[in-house]
Amino acid sequence: MTQPTTAHPRFTAALEQLGLADVEVRGFPAATRTATEAAEAIGCGLDQIVKSLVFEADGDPVLVLMGGAGRVDVELVRAELSSESVGRASAETVRRATGFAIGGVPPFGHATAMRVLADRGLLAHETVWAAAGTPHTVFALAPRALVEYAGGRLADVREGTRTAGEARPTEQSA
Repeated sequence: MTQPTTAHPRFTAALEQLGLADVEVRGFPAATRTATEAAEAIGCGLDQIVKSLVFEADGDPVLVLMGGAGRVDVELVRAELSSESVGRASAETVRRATGFAIGGVPPFGHATAMRVLADRGLLAHETVWAAAGTPHTVFALAPRALVEYAGGRLADVREGTRTAGEARPTEQSA
């Protein structure tokens, strides 16, 4: 059940700064920490949920935006970023880099600037849903707009989309 709510204050400020103050934020009485929980609460498809996942590439935090049903292929991220090593960031690193706890990380409005990759599969939907800074809040945007506001570039980083080392598509941004 949706209830009136506001997003995390840092995320609300980011919405205002981006000219998105009119974006509807939905709140839920139960947590929507996982993509499955969020999809069930919203009533949308699992792949319409955007997971904001933080990795470390050569020690620097990197945000990967991935559809809820997908898994990030770390080797594809490594190849896309031309990095030596890529791995999942610790909860401490996620909070330090974004200012948000795992389960509520939004696609923008972070404490620090970082590179952002958005899986191209997000474009298969008219609307996608992402966390609004807490495990109880979400918002919707068109996927291209979400990638643009996140400062991301499109990439094929979903497991099973291609093998590392294949020629990269020429489209690098939303």
